[in-house]
Amino acid sequence: MAKKKKTVVKPRTSAAKSRRRATSSRVSRNAVSESFGRYGLPLLICCVLMGGLAVLGVFGYRTATESGFFKVRSIDIRGNDKTLAEDIRRIVASEVERPGVWNADLADIKLKVEKFPFVKSASVSRILPAGIRVDIVERAPAALVHLRSGDFLIDGDGAILSSSVRVDKDFPVVLYGWDEAKTERAPADNANRLKLYKKMLDEWKQFDLISRVKQVDLSDMKEPTAVVEDSGRQISIMLAKDSLGKSLKTAIDAVAGKGTRIKSVNIGSGYPVIQYLDF
Repeated sequence: MAKKKKTVVKPRTSAAKSRRRATSSRVSRNAVSESFGRYGLPLLICCVLMGGLAVLGVFGYRTATESGFFKVRSIDIRGNDKTLAEDIRRIVASEVERPGVWNADLADIKLKVEKFPFVKSASVSRILPAGIRVDIVERAPAALVHLRSGDFLIDGDGAILSSSVRVDKDFPVVLYGWDEAKTERAPADNANRLKLYKKMLDEWKQFDLISRVKQVDLSDMKEPTAVVEDSGRQISIMLAKDSLGKSLKTAIDAVAGKGTRIKSVNIGSGYPVIQYLDF
């Protein structure tokens, strides 16, 4: 019986594999090229167009907002009394002149306006197309205080507002004894000094004595002292804390016309105890 011949399957050669990979690669490239031609190119064109429109938009926006249409023509200042409107207006004008009203940095203007001593707070707003409005809340002076560097108006929080040459009609009396130390107690003590100072002025106005007092010393608030002038001399009067007006009037009556001989008066107990000068 004749033997059957075996069929031998020869393995693929490396050349055949290379041809197949090359064919597959050409097909992939063709597919990618076809996809790009169908979708990628229009998308690329859209992106370029959108980028160009964005650049034109930004340029147009800047050109419009920096145009003369938004150039500042009015600056409205409200709420100021102690702060000169012209000083505020000068700052606003310098900050708005170049960028215009639309692009003005309102927060920066606010910070600069609030550096004025009497300005407690400020709000800045645009009045389009060509206006800026500044609303001011000012600090209210509460006393004329003597410090190491001179006499100053201060507000109720103890903030220094301005130096004074004693022309403020509301505070004709200088407060001495202010604690300038940076201690924890100082703010509270000074707040109490302000309350006592205000009480003094209010009571002395009722007795029509305010013009007689030159200064008060509240270094020791348990022994409030007023300085008056009689016969060309200054006399210290230690007052009754619970009767600031009446005790001052009693002491002034007791020393009237005797100022050349009197050094001080203690009326803390309600009855004037006079200390005379030694000659």
